[in-house]
Amino acid sequence: MNDKINRRTVLASSAALAAGAVFKATAAQGASLPPVAHEGASYGNRDRSAAHARALWARPLPPGLPNRDYLPVVAPNTGTLPFKIVDGVKVFHMVAMEFWNEFVPGLKALVWGYNGMLNPVLEAVEGERVRIYVTNRLPEKTTVHWHGVYVDNGMDGVGGLTQYPIPPGETFKYEFNLVEPGTKMYHPHYDEMTQIALGMTGLFIIHPRRPRYRVDRDFAIMLHEWSIVPGTYRPNPLEMSDFNVFTMNGKSFPSTHPLVARTGQRVRIRLGNLGPMDHHPIHLHNYSFQVVGSDGGDYPPSAWQPETTVLVPVGTTRVIELDASNPGDWAMHCHMTHHTMTQMGHQFGNMIGVKPGNLGQKMRQLLPQYMTMGQDGMGSPMGMPTPANTAPMEGGKGPYGFINMGGMFTILKVRDGITSYDDVGWYASEAPKGTVAEPAQQRDLHRDGINPENIPAPIPGPSSPAALPM
Repeated sequence: MNDKINRRTVLASSAALAAGAVFKATAAQGASLPPVAHEGASYGNRDRSAAHARALWARPLPPGLPNRDYLPVVAPNTGTLPFKIVDGVKVFHMVAMEFWNEFVPGLKALVWGYNGMLNPVLEAVEGERVRIYVTNRLPEKTTVHWHGVYVDNGMDGVGGLTQYPIPPGETFKYEFNLVEPGTKMYHPHYDEMTQIALGMTGLFIIHPRRPRYRVDRDFAIMLHEWSIVPGTYRPNPLEMSDFNVFTMNGKSFPSTHPLVARTGQRVRIRLGNLGPMDHHPIHLHNYSFQVVGSDGGDYPPSAWQPETTVLVPVGTTRVIELDASNPGDWAMHCHMTHHTMTQMGHQFGNMIGVKPGNLGQKMRQLLPQYMTMGQDGMGSPMGMPTPANTAPMEGGKGPYGFINMGGMFTILKVRDGITSYDDVGWYASEAPKGTVAEPAQQRDLHRDGINPENIPAPIPGPSSPAALPM
């Protein structure tokens, strides 16, 4: 028989009916349920999923307030969307619109985003109810999808599937209970290729109602990539691989604001990636941090991973934490080398090692601004004229000369005893004597038997050609 009935199927059917009965009773009564206890729970656990479903229909918990119920995140170079509380519901207003964004001095573009900024943060608390109005000032329809957020199907924001798209000039309302904490995101699900490429992304931080512990500094950074042809003012949404502007919260270095912390503080950094195509391995100098969560939620401590580089794939978030124990200026950047350049191009030949002779002099007779570049590497500022609305590929001035990185690059600044989180300047002025790399003195070379003219031979391994008999 193809409709066998056994004890297992009967029990499963009974459990499903019981769960449905509980769900309906809870919805009808409007009973208030405590937030889901996520400590030690298994993701994908059946009881956890059932509790989430019940919580969507339960009476929400009181709205959480910043600095009372949670530590607000710091979103460098962007902002956190304001809210008001109406009849126990936290109310936001997002306006999808076009505006100018300056990525670095000399490079700006017409982008699409929300409330006049790129990557603004939505911030709320587990268990509360949110009502989010979305006004569309774009020239085409849009929606907002709450990426990683557990919602009613009709609130999922997929144009044509779960809702009618929002026409230009119209305002739609999204409303739901927040049943699971975590570092979530939001973005359109209508003409995603264009709208995401032009900047319509952001982090949606849902703080736990009962955190396992607290941190002292909580940073939120959205990663993004753009294709902006030199001399133009509009990102190209048709690009599939050749991106040339890389940002953290809409800015490239040296315009990225530093992350400032006091020595001894516990620091959390939330990283999101809704860029069109590329994953980003974000590396923090000096510190070994713990990867403690994602857009799926907090990891149990047994699953924390010690790393110095965390890969943030497209469509995900990663949350890292560290103890700021070592003062200094510590670089944090994508380890894709072209992602730490701005408007990097490759439409010319490889010049490394070329001996140009007097080529530059001859060429300038025809082209007065001509310069031969790249034959000795690309590490020095070029100083050459560029088209309008073009940024130099390199970064900016540092305490020891030029910082030869741009793009997806920022600095974690850790200092002893600070009382303000404003930019604290360069650590170079505070570095103890003897802790900065410097030219080797002849007396040191002599003492340690170092002759710069000699090349020490590496100790050969067992498979090295130098170790094999001739």
